[in-house]
Amino acid sequence: MTAARDAVAEIGALRLHYLDWGTVGLPPLLCLHGITQTAHSWDEVAPALAHAHHVRALDQRGHGDSSWASDGDYRIETQSRDVEEFLRTVVGVPTVLVALSMGGLNAMTLAARAPALVRALVVVDIAPQVERKGVEHIRQFVVANDELDAFEDFVARARAFNPRRSLANIRDRLRHNLRRLPSGRWTWKYDPTLRNPARVSGDIASLWDRVQAIRCPVLIVRGGESDILAPETAARLGDLVHAEVRTVPGAGHSVMGDNPSGFLAAVEPFLAAL
Repeated sequence: MTAARDAVAEIGALRLHYLDWGTVGLPPLLCLHGITQTAHSWDEVAPALAHAHHVRALDQRGHGDSSWASDGDYRIETQSRDVEEFLRTVVGVPTVLVALSMGGLNAMTLAARAPALVRALVVVDIAPQVERKGVEHIRQFVVANDELDAFEDFVARARAFNPRRSLANIRDRLRHNLRRLPSGRWTWKYDPTLRNPARVSGDIASLWDRVQAIRCPVLIVRGGESDILAPETAARLGDLVHAEVRTVPGAGHSVMGDNPSGFLAAVEPFLAAL
């Protein structure tokens, strides 16, 4: 597997860390993770996508190795403007956005507001309406005790949350998303403000109107076992943005990590046709 290069972009008062699998000269593609995740969420699929694209994955504000927002502002609109500035200053040309969950909300917001920056959009398991059961499942995981005695305690918790992943995969992901405290205990890298999802999403239902301004090619990818994006909701979004919906079997909400080969089979033909 091709290793990514670590890099940092200065975006306003923030230092945003990102991973770069890129080959200069190939069409750019930017991956955006979900809430409380990191750029490494894309590790299983980015090397394959990098065969035809200059792939980058961003640690969005407050996540991974990026700066926390000093004012606690993690609204979709604010995060989408971070992505906009990143595209303007780091990439410089219209870019394909491949974005999961929170990242997908940010990407749709940007594509509607600044269409000249977004060449195409792959929306992964998210829409302006989500299933309450799935949101509650994530909320319970996020608000659980954020300090544990051992790294393996977090591994066990993550395995219970998503049993589709191997222990090796979970350990690798958590290695990028946990830090050790001076006390010797372990905690998340992300800003604790993110433990309140309302500080991030706000009124996502307003996006139903905004997405109608999206003009670029769009693909919607849904996990076949997702408890976040219902098939009928994905179809409604697809109708509004003139997008095909492709469902990946054996995958929950984090489609690209749960079934990387299925994700690539859904996405690569769309990218090849651009």
